[in-house]
Amino acid sequence: MPVFQYEAMDATGTEVKDTIEAASEGEAQTMIREKGFYVTKIRERERKKKAKATEAKKDGKNRTFAIGRVKGKVLSTFTRQLSTLQDAGLPLLRSLRILEGQSKPGPLKNSLMDVIEDIESGNTLSEAMSKQPKAFDNLYCNMVKAGEAGGALEVILQRLAEFQERAQSLKRKITGAMIYPAAVITVAVGIVSFIMIFIIPKFKAIFEGFGVELPAVTVLLITMSDWMMSYWYMLFIGPVAFWLFIKIVKKNKTGAFVVDWLAIRIPLVGKILHLGIIARVTRTLGTLIASGVPILEGILIARDTAGNHVFERAFDNIYTAIREGETISVPLREARIVDDMVVNMVDVGEETGALDDMLYKVADIYDEEVEVRVEAMVSLLEPIMVVVLGLIVGFIVIALFLPLVQLLNDLS
Repeated sequence: MPVFQYEAMDATGTEVKDTIEAASEGEAQTMIREKGFYVTKIRERERKKKAKATEAKKDGKNRTFAIGRVKGKVLSTFTRQLSTLQDAGLPLLRSLRILEGQSKPGPLKNSLMDVIEDIESGNTLSEAMSKQPKAFDNLYCNMVKAGEAGGALEVILQRLAEFQERAQSLKRKITGAMIYPAAVITVAVGIVSFIMIFIIPKFKAIFEGFGVELPAVTVLLITMSDWMMSYWYMLFIGPVAFWLFIKIVKKNKTGAFVVDWLAIRIPLVGKILHLGIIARVTRTLGTLIASGVPILEGILIARDTAGNHVFERAFDNIYTAIREGETISVPLREARIVDDMVVNMVDVGEETGALDDMLYKVADIYDEEVEVRVEAMVSLLEPIMVVVLGLIVGFIVIALFLPLVQLLNDLS
């Protein structure tokens, strides 16, 4: 029968280290609890399973080649399932093995296999997860660490699941709202490009056969058509080159700050980006504070979730001010990255000791504001696209028929 080595706490809080024989880890935990001990660590002393797992890892068995990070939707589902299993009272290792077994081959399954092996080796869940950055970021690992320290891992996992589900819900709404405008713009660009490259040259040959002087608008249209025929590949290279240029500029701190500063000031889109960052940062910080993560550590993690150098620089100043004994609201007001309403709500939260609740409320307000603005932008885009497409089609039609009208006038 397998022998399990465990560490536990008795009713007085004294640490106990001992071994016990049991058919499985679950049975071992049950037997230890019947003794009146609370299990903190348990692992099988015989290393056959671990040796097999290590050998399989070296041989690459049961693992699949996977590129990239774990998708947000997949991680959100995993967190909710792990939270449910922990709330039901299942041992942590058994819960992880269940979820690893039902996971599809990919980055998450590979990461879970490594997490299970690390826990079997004596590491905590947060330590094991911190070794898998492609699956679990700093926010995730720090919240799990706080849950382990406070003995409320299932509560922390529930908060994490709710946090991720809200983020995924907002992302789906924004993506769904932008599908229609993106599809219309793509089709319009394709049709106009087809006309410019294949239709206009045929009219050009007809006009040359007439031998008449072409109007300026027709000359402009033919010139644009000639350019697109010669440099059609720029339609694909241009956006990629612009994207690469932005990436190169953002390698420099000053350049990244300027790009992000301009991004949140683009008409319509910039305000949505700005509000989305505020919602994401406040919800992250509120979740961390509610989970027991120290405020300074929470500020740094929330800063990394902003994804904008303007906010990152502001949070660096807030971090420095808090270390010097200042409250959050004062440097937040000086940073001028949020409205006065947010500053006042944070101030009230600090005074009443309910900062996490206030941050949640701010995040809810701005999430709703983002949804409203996205819907308004989509509604505004539809007539704008109709007008722009009408102007383009009208320009092409006028440019093509003006020479014909001029020819008819000459003939009459």
